[in-house]
Amino acid sequence: MPQSSRDDLRWHRTTLDGRAAFYGEAGDGPPVVFIHGWGLTARAYARTLPLLARGARVIAPALPGFGRSDPLPGAYTWEKLARWIDLLLEHAGVDEPAFLVGHSFGGGVATATASHFPERVRSLVLVNSIGGSVWKQGRRGERLLSDRPLWDWGLRLPTEFARRDYRRVLPVVARDFVTNAIVNPRSLARAATLARTADLRDELAGLCASGLPVSILWGNQDRVVPEAAFVAMCDAAGAPGDVITEGGHSWLIADPEGFGELVTNSLTIHALLERKNRGPGRTEAAPGPAA
Repeated sequence: MPQSSRDDLRWHRTTLDGRAAFYGEAGDGPPVVFIHGWGLTARAYARTLPLLARGARVIAPALPGFGRSDPLPGAYTWEKLARWIDLLLEHAGVDEPAFLVGHSFGGGVATATASHFPERVRSLVLVNSIGGSVWKQGRRGERLLSDRPLWDWGLRLPTEFARRDYRRVLPVVARDFVTNAIVNPRSLARAATLARTADLRDELAGLCASGLPVSILWGNQDRVVPEAAFVAMCDAAGAPGDVITEGGHSWLIADPEGFGELVTNSLTIHALLERKNRGPGRTEAAPGPAA
């Protein structure tokens, strides 16, 4: 397929454990792995990812059962998905630790990958990510997202696209979601079950304790991942996190330029922190135009 720029995504097909796997790639430099959200593929972020590829090699897989990547057998687990990412990076020839960026469900996959395969990861950026588990705080303590009724999810999600500045996002999200729902409905359901019950706070706390740089971003208009879940993740990481004012769950698709600038800055800081933690020795480039 012709490309208008060397930073546009180029799509590749590989085979992992005998199953087809697809991933997009753009740019050149330190590896940045972007993991998409539930119901989507990397194509939904086509205007966003090239902005990260200026000074970096972006790899954006279609997770198993999404897009044209074959589903995994049996129930989905975080360990299975982490292993799939590990195999994909091996097949893509990534032989150095990567910066992992995960949106929503992809944030859970990124956290699990860092936990199960720490040698693969230089840092984490979690964007409106699942894994905080908490739905709301009540007088009797925490209520978990697993207790959240399905009808509540259904009522909240459409409000994501009611705002005028988000209307251009709807066709992009709908295209991916409808295609996935038709082609791989069982994978969609398995991933949804995993997402609803996701509690990755212990893994996140362990990663931060090990010195891994972590940024947690959340849009304050998100109706999918509630504020209580974001706060729980920040508490686990021992960091305040960053709130995107007037940002919904898919703010990075609606504002690709702002997302590209924010994440590039985060990854540059992560590279500096990693170098400081590593001490004297080899130096490595950080993602971004100045890399």
